[in-house]
Amino acid sequence: MKILVVEDEKGLAESITDYLSREGFVCEVANTFWQADEKISLYQYDCTIVDLTLPDGNGFDIIQTLKKIASATGIIIISARNTLEDKLKGLEIGSDDYMTKPFHLSELNARVKSLIRRRNFGGNNDMIWKDIRVNLPARKVFIKDIETTLSRKEYDLLLYFLSNIDVALTKESIAEHLWGDNMDSADSLDMVYSHIKNLRRKIVEKGGKDYIQSIYGIGYKFTAP
Repeated sequence: MKILVVEDEKGLAESITDYLSREGFVCEVANTFWQADEKISLYQYDCTIVDLTLPDGNGFDIIQTLKKIASATGIIIISARNTLEDKLKGLEIGSDDYMTKPFHLSELNARVKSLIRRRNFGGNNDMIWKDIRVNLPARKVFIKDIETTLSRKEYDLLLYFLSNIDVALTKESIAEHLWGDNMDSADSLDMVYSHIKNLRRKIVEKGGKDYIQSIYGIGYKFTAP
């Protein structure tokens, strides 16, 4: 799951991304309004965490842009502004949650997970498709009710596929989802092939079908054979 943190306080942004990365999220940071505006126009995120007070713009405008482009991202506002007016405005223009600074990172993490589960998976703890079941809170994967051990990237890849059933995904979009801003430093396209090969093997070894279809010149599709 991919998170964008829009926060001009670099120390706080680093603390948030470090904590959420340890929880298994791929995190990107925008320290200015224009960095955030560029990222949301180019990439998709499962959750966007937005500070309202930015040096070159307003967090409310970021939220309005997300809604204008019909982004599916969940939105959590983090702000030192604690007025009822700001909270109501945030909710009215499309944010899902509002946290007042200072806050505990563990609470932010819990709210991010709850929001993603609610928006992407209907609020369920288990994501089920065919003979695959993923227990989201525990990050456990079962094939035909047999637990399957996946690496972190294989798990993230499986969730990305399950969130995009029957959708043709380019290798570049998969790499960007798995590595975010670090995709260029990981020989990412070769690594995509390696992770897909391993994920396919682990599903089939547990008795599942080969759901990963290669699309020549494009990438891959997760679909029923």
